[in-house]
Order: sequence, then structure tokens, then C-alpha cells
Amino acid sequence: MRIDVHTHAFAPKIADRVLHQLEGHYGVHPVGTGQADDLIGQMDKAGLDKAVVLQAATTPEQVVPANDWAISLRRNNPRFIPFGTLHPDFERNAEELDRLEENGIQGLKFHPDFQGFRMDDAGFYSLMELVGDRFICLFHVGDTMPPEENPSCPKKMAALHRDFPETTMIAAHMGGYRQWEYALEHLADSGIYVDCSSVLEFVDDDLLAKLYDVYPEDRVLFGSDYPLYGAASEIEELTRRLQLSNEQLDRLLSRAGDLFE
Repeated sequence: MRIDVHTHAFAPKIADRVLHQLEGHYGVHPVGTGQADDLIGQMDKAGLDKAVVLQAATTPEQVVPANDWAISLRRNNPRFIPFGTLHPDFERNAEELDRLEENGIQGLKFHPDFQGFRMDDAGFYSLMELVGDRFICLFHVGDTMPPEENPSCPKKMAALHRDFPETTMIAAHMGGYRQWEYALEHLADSGIYVDCSSVLEFVDDDLLAKLYDVYPEDRVLFGSDYPLYGAASEIEELTRRLQLSNEQLDRLLSRAGDLFE
């Protein structure tokens, strides 16, 4: 089963606004509409069977409606693996975790930079104690500010995994968006999964090869970061720049299937 582990699909009434915010922050013009039907078309074009669909509540008030959306995506399209979202300041996280589990949601997405907390905050650690081994957790990691100042960074990601080793964790963007040398230093031997989303545009061939070599092969997952990028073009560029054989590419695209059996 070929899976894209890093995509986004937004409710139609907010999709345009979210795309505008993403483009403003990252300076990347989206290739898609950010809506579910367009994501399906991108998956078909790339020959993918399923996609993990991510979201992150930027305020406590957004937690319940965002999770309602995730639950509806799961009910309405079997090709989606929607992740839920929580927020350290939401007062009913334990109750919401139960609701997500009861509705078949297998994972959670956290984006400390957008959600307004640091990855090493005590409140977030309390939330992770509630999560335990019940959900796969995917984290945005990194940004353009110095790592020590960044709400998320590879060093904080490594510490979080050491403190919660029972939680299956995926560090997006090969362990640290725009902080890849720092990721090489802190995450290479961590046992964390990484995805390859939002990397190709920003690294040269040498750094790309170094990132793929430093992580164990079975810990590297394919992610496109749709709607910012399309899976088909990302797969094509990965194959060309890393000179992947058909067998190596198939392993990369299929590896996440073990997490969602």
C-alpha cells in the first residue's frame, strides 16, 4: 500500500484562507486547492493508495471542530487516514482523546510554531502523558529562526522522544525544516520516523543524500505536504536526485503501511 504521510485537506469554507496563510508564511505557492476532492486527484496522479490528512488547532476553541472534520473525512473516504489535533490549553484533552479513539482516529498532528506553545513546555508534556502509546504523533519541526528560539527544533524533538519512548513519533521535513544540519546532529540515532515533505526545494543534492543516508531506511517515510506540493512531482524529483531504483522507491512509498495496519 503506497501512502503519503503528510497532506492537508481543509473544510471548503476555510480552505482559501488557510492556503493564503500558508503561502504568506512559507513563501510557497500551493499547487492545489487544499480540498478533499483535489487531494484525491493528486493521489491518483501519483499512484498512491492512501494519504494521512493532517491539521492542527491553533487555538483551544478549534480543537473540537477540527476533530469533527477529521472524523467526517474518515467516514466519507476510506482512502484518507485523518489525524486529530489537541492543544495544551484545551480543558478536555482526555475526553477528546477518548472521542478520537472511539471514532477510529489513529494519530495526532502537532505544530508548536502555529499552535503557540514550545515543544518543551510543561503543559505540552502533561498532554503527552495523556497520549502515551494510544496514537501516532506527527510533529512539525523547525523554521527559519535560530533553533534555540524556535518553538520546535530537532533538539527539542529528540528530548521529547527520549521522555516518551512509548509514543510512535514522526518528525516532519526530515527532522527539521530549514534546520537540517541540526537534525543530522540530534535525530540521526533517535529512533524517530521522519517524512520527506517540504525538503527538496531547499537542499542541494549533497545535503539531500546525507539526510537519506543518516536515518535508518525503515524510518524514512514519503510525504508531499500537499497542497504546497504535489506527490507526483515530489516522487519524480526524489527518484531522480537520489537515483532510486524501482524497488527502493516502492519501499519508501509503502513503508508507512506498517504503521496503519
